[in-house]
Amino acid sequence: MLKLNVNGKIHQVDVEPDMPLLWVLRDHMGLLGTKYGCGVAVCGACTVHLDGAPVRSCVMPASAAVGKKVVTIEGLGKGGVHRLQEAWIEHEVPQCGYCQTGMIMSAAALLATKPKPTDADIDEAMSNLCRCGTYTRVREAIHAVAAKPATKKA
Repeated sequence: MLKLNVNGKIHQVDVEPDMPLLWVLRDHMGLLGTKYGCGVAVCGACTVHLDGAPVRSCVMPASAAVGKKVVTIEGLGKGGVHRLQEAWIEHEVPQCGYCQTGMIMSAAALLATKPKPTDADIDEAMSNLCRCGTYTRVREAIHAVAAKPATKKA
């Protein structure tokens, strides 16, 4: 039995300690926003925050998250839509949309450490893969959020 803090709530899950966190989130907690992409930590569709840092949950054993705070896309907006999600819509970032939750999680982690990122900062932080190639729109959306002061909403 593992005790995990996910999106501010404590969950006890009866899983093997080496089960990837991705499958615990999806199959045992019903949090389907975190996606399976490649399974080898390359594409970033499975990105979640672990104590504020972006991590690839497809290769992280669930036991590594014990005693830490996990945030998924469902918990990012603290009960509402996060301002990055709004920017994604405004700048028409998603096409197929599959990679977008991981992209948003990576962008949120970037903005938490660099509130006014440069293009180079964005390019370095956004290592997620997008088959649709919306990287320019991703950069525009991140800059749009960086240009606006944060609100209480997210």
